[in-house]
Amino acid sequence: MNLGPDTIIVWKYGIFNLNETILATWGLMIFLSLVALSISRRLASDVTISKWQNGLEIIVLAVVGQIKEVGLQPPERYVSFLGSMFVFLVTANCFSIFPGYRSPTSSLSTTAALAIIVFVSVIAFGIREKGVKRYFLDYCEPTFIMLPFNVIGEVSRTISLAVRLFGNMMSGELIVSILLSITPFFIPVVMNMFGLFIGMVQAYVFTILSMVYIAAATHVEKVKKGE
Repeated sequence: MNLGPDTIIVWKYGIFNLNETILATWGLMIFLSLVALSISRRLASDVTISKWQNGLEIIVLAVVGQIKEVGLQPPERYVSFLGSMFVFLVTANCFSIFPGYRSPTSSLSTTAALAIIVFVSVIAFGIREKGVKRYFLDYCEPTFIMLPFNVIGEVSRTISLAVRLFGNMMSGELIVSILLSITPFFIPVVMNMFGLFIGMVQAYVFTILSMVYIAAATHVEKVKKGE
């Protein structure tokens, strides 16, 4: 049994290997780009809008509302990054209901890459909000002795973010696959719905944690501005 899509080689040329993770990831990015291009070219401000635009507005408003609840202001500053990541994760995870598809999020390389993107984004948003000096001085609070511990905390939560998504998605797919192989014909529908639910929950959790990390990186300066 293959434990992840990284082990499935689709094409090989010399030292270059095209595995299922890379193929699925680029396929999803192209698919989402084409969908976004198709919807954005037909945006309307009339009373009557298309179903696709209506669905897009629902997603954007939901993400904006969640960003506000976490405490990030203004939400428009963060919605493009967090919204894009959420849509990618939901699509990647939910496509697992299709036979033969392995979600790239069940690969540690993909979840690690996403966690690194969040790690870099936290620093970027923090520096933009506080400035370089103020942001990095926060690592020395409440005293400079805490510097190595704060750095270790940043790195460890990034690793935790990657491993959590990878472990939950891989175990979820394995459980569904095992149960599908031993259950009657009517059970696969229920199990596919269970896999769909797992995928949506994990996408939500990953995005919420990213919001919380960004909020933590920008919160102190905002408090001081209001004093």
